[in-house]
Amino acid sequence: MSKDFWESAWPWPMAFGERRTRSFPMAFAFGSKGRFFGAGEIRLAILSLLSEGPKHGYQLMKELGERSGGMYHASAGSVYPTLQQLENEALIRVKAVGGRKIHSLTAAGRKELDRDPDGVRRIWERAEECEDWGQSFGPESMIILPLLSPLVKASLRAAGRGGAERVREILDRACKDLEAI
Repeated sequence: MSKDFWESAWPWPMAFGERRTRSFPMAFAFGSKGRFFGAGEIRLAILSLLSEGPKHGYQLMKELGERSGGMYHASAGSVYPTLQQLENEALIRVKAVGGRKIHSLTAAGRKELDRDPDGVRRIWERAEECEDWGQSFGPESMIILPLLSPLVKASLRAAGRGGAERVREILDRACKDLEAI
């Protein structure tokens, strides 16, 4: 295959950790900079998880990853500083239990969480969408990722030439055929 093919197929290099400036439709779930959480959202997500009950830092990181179907991997560098900030703001309390720091929500933390219920809902809706995507990704599926970019380009070009309805029919049929496999 030509070098142009591999260079134009955005997802393939990303599968091996290369950061690209091009966007892929699925990336829109991660915002304009490819981040799962926007400004202040990790705070809300952590407060939301703690509203379900006390948790230690590793549990929070694990649950954030699970809720996104593995599409988001929380790092200690994002979770622990956020926990420290929440503790400094008296939104959570920390208790040492069996050598671990267990974090729980305070009344002020509950109030902070209740200030933005739509923000919390958006975070978990996005996580659900990513969970659906995450279940679809595996080593076998990575081989087809380079084929998607040319398919999207061809579809957009055909739609731009006035064939939007025909493109929709073709893609709907292809989707049904693929779901039947």
